[in-house]
Amino acid sequence: MIDVQTRYGLAYTQSLMRTKFPQCVLAVLVAAIASAQPLTFEEYQPKSTLVVPQHPVTKAKFPFIDVHNHQRGDMSPERLGKLVKEMDEMNMRIMVNLSGGYGDRLKKTVENMRGQYPGRFAVFCNLNFSGIDDADWSQRAVAQLEADVKAGAQGLKLFKNLGMDLKDTSGQRIKTDDPRFDPVWAACGRLKIPVLIHTGEPAPFYQPHDKYNERWLELKQIPGRARPPERYPSWETMMNEQHNVFGKHPKTTFINAHLGWLGGNLNELGRLMDKYPNMNTEIGAVLAELGRQPRFAQRWFIRYQNRVLFGKDTYEPVEYHTYFRVLETADEYFDYYRRRHAFWQMYGLDLPDLVLKKLYYKNALRLIPGLDAKGFPE
Repeated sequence: MIDVQTRYGLAYTQSLMRTKFPQCVLAVLVAAIASAQPLTFEEYQPKSTLVVPQHPVTKAKFPFIDVHNHQRGDMSPERLGKLVKEMDEMNMRIMVNLSGGYGDRLKKTVENMRGQYPGRFAVFCNLNFSGIDDADWSQRAVAQLEADVKAGAQGLKLFKNLGMDLKDTSGQRIKTDDPRFDPVWAACGRLKIPVLIHTGEPAPFYQPHDKYNERWLELKQIPGRARPPERYPSWETMMNEQHNVFGKHPKTTFINAHLGWLGGNLNELGRLMDKYPNMNTEIGAVLAELGRQPRFAQRWFIRYQNRVLFGKDTYEPVEYHTYFRVLETADEYFDYYRRRHAFWQMYGLDLPDLVLKKLYYKNALRLIPGLDAKGFPE
């Protein structure tokens, strides 16, 4: 009775007990109320009764290059050795560490990761935004970029703080297409290194946190990911700033992180690919979007097979298995690994081998200088 009172209110339970129903009937009613306990969205975890062919994949069909990963550059020999062992087990031939830093940190990261395991790691450098309002900041940034490339950086990674949280000394948001960065983008083109750029967040993070929002659960679990209009410009504004950069610097190769947050609108992403031939993309952290539209996504990958790279972002070895299964098999209705990203089920794209090879390694070998091509099929 206490549980029923707790769930449905003391007054309601007491009014029920004051009725003239026989005790046996009351007992049945109380039991029925207790058994009708409502579930929250978080608690509802149904087990599918669907029986279909299952083909779990724990190792990629071809050696692959993960172009979107983040690792500590100063990890111990033991941790680095464990990482390489995990890479071997899933058939990851090369990992790109996008968190290389700049200056001395970049040098130490390159020496540690590439020095101990030649050919297994690539390192991207990052920008130093200190003194960004100084008149000579652009010149200093380009000089540091040149030094980092000389020290072994194979690309430049821009994090989402640019265009979202990065501010000048007056507190104004610095836009992604701010002209102070033009010399940097131009230098990347001259140095023939790609820019892997992450701009903004998924569009639902900018929308009301209500019953219509597909990322309702994530915003409840991690409220800080919301981008309310009183603090941030619209999603469209942020994306347009990024696209302006692509158009302004056609000689620079860009890799638009996370499918440019357009995994749920591949038609629009394709339109942008057609408009900006220097824009490539990667699939890190957006697999859930692809796995719910297998037929159209397969056609899209075939059409843009020369422009898409494999990326994962958050490093957790077992999660790669879902990537392999979505990309390689024709399996139906299987689980994704993180419910706050997808409360729906996955379907395999069953990509042709030619497309898989380009996605897994050929496109990365072409776009990122200095990668070791040994160990990959012709």
